[in-house]
Amino acid sequence: MSGIDPVSASASVSGGAPDLSLIICTLNEGVAIRSVVEEVSAALGSIRHEIIVVDDNSSDNTAAEVLSLAQSHPHVRLHVRVNERGLSSAAIKGWDIAHGKYLGVMDGDGQHDPVAIRALADMIMAGDKDLVCVSRYIGQTDTGLSGLRDIGSKVATAATGMVLKVPLSDPMSGCFMMTRDYYMSARPKLTGIGFKILLDVAASSPIKPRFGEVKAALRQRQGGESKLDIRVVLDLGALLIEKATGGVLNARFVLFAGVGVTGVFVYAAVLFLCHHLFHTGELVPMYRFQKRLDDVLSFSLAIWVSMTWNFFVNNAITFRDKRLKGIAMFYGLLGFYFACSIGAILSLFMAVYMKEHLHIHYMVAGIVAALLSSVWNYFASKWFAWRTPKGSK
Repeated sequence: MSGIDPVSASASVSGGAPDLSLIICTLNEGVAIRSVVEEVSAALGSIRHEIIVVDDNSSDNTAAEVLSLAQSHPHVRLHVRVNERGLSSAAIKGWDIAHGKYLGVMDGDGQHDPVAIRALADMIMAGDKDLVCVSRYIGQTDTGLSGLRDIGSKVATAATGMVLKVPLSDPMSGCFMMTRDYYMSARPKLTGIGFKILLDVAASSPIKPRFGEVKAALRQRQGGESKLDIRVVLDLGALLIEKATGGVLNARFVLFAGVGVTGVFVYAAVLFLCHHLFHTGELVPMYRFQKRLDDVLSFSLAIWVSMTWNFFVNNAITFRDKRLKGIAMFYGLLGFYFACSIGAILSLFMAVYMKEHLHIHYMVAGIVAALLSSVWNYFASKWFAWRTPKGSK
């Protein structure tokens, strides 16, 4: 089972269907979640709303706090995801199970100002907007970020605007609301990768939205830890490439291919080391392997090490929302070996065929074959190593 939804109470102030569904995505935010929910509930006041906390199976007391809140706040719901990670996919899950005409998302660490959230609700429910968001970059507002995080956010925002032409001053914002119709227009093309869900939504919809913004800086975090790391940056880059290419290059495939490039360097380094050791006799000074056997051992070890490297890096980056642990990681590694071994054989046959029968230069044939086999490796790895269990969507 990928989700536990123990609270499914009526989701409005007066007992009917809610007008607004606000999703709060959490991971180990038990310290802050109670005050966050109580603050935003008070700010929304008489607006008929539900708050859905989508929790990625936190190891702290986040779920218990939400369940406790739900006893006195019937508009609060909890959905716990198991073996899934990522803010974007969590937000999508929340919207998919929401009941409101209008949909929103905010963080669970207290950085988003309830006053700004109420302003967003009033703006979207006025009926003349499709998408509204909190922006840190209107006027001279302090962003609430410090040092490198502020610079990085501004650089990412500028890059996003140049690549995608998204008409928002802060496409990196994690607090926004939209109409259900606008969400449904974007839903088929959402990647669900990473943390920048506003960018994903705005770039996935074929509709140019009527949009509005509310100026607000981030507040001091009440609990939890920042999720910003190098993987978030890589996710953003992959998402930009997918949207810029109209989906021709899938974001997850871009990450997979990038990891594959690092694997090539690992392969070359191991091959160089093995060749040096075997052929100089430093590894086995009392006995010199025959050259052919040396080559077989060198290539085999280089392939094995690079494949192992690719698996663990992909597990940490490309498929981190489906990250394998424990015994599942061992079986996933075996599945990855199997998938990529088939890819290597296919690459070999394709390269030989193109060279011998199509008279294509050996270097071009090798590169084309490697690219084609990487597509096989990607899809086969998803199936054999990081297969999504049935019913997890």
